[in-house]
Amino acid sequence: MIVSDPAAHAEVTAAFHAYERALMADDLVALDALFHDAPTTVRYGVGEVLYGIDEIRAFRSGRGGSPPRRLGRVHIVTFGTDFAVAHAEFFRGAGGRRGRQSQAWVKLADGWKIVAAHVSLEGDHA
Repeated sequence: MIVSDPAAHAEVTAAFHAYERALMADDLVALDALFHDAPTTVRYGVGEVLYGIDEIRAFRSGRGGSPPRRLGRVHIVTFGTDFAVAHAEFFRGAGGRRGRQSQAWVKLADGWKIVAAHVSLEGDHA
């Protein structure tokens, strides 16, 4: 298995940045196209736990967009040519509160799709 195959890495990196643009534009159609359309897709957010694409879509449609943010460090690793993980730091608001995002990407017949995602903000503890 090739770790960080250059071609696969470039594809996932492009998909990751397409996701970020869609997120900041609240482009629900583009966001929907980047997530795997399945009941097995999971997204854990800052304040929500979503199982299946239907819950993810419902959350997005009712949210009114993501709070503005700027990306910090982005780390993407591919494993073979069909699986990747993406990790990113982001910063929200004037104070620059740091958040973290992890995504599992799988290359399916219709392109690279997020099959699992997790978002958290630093300082949010139970």
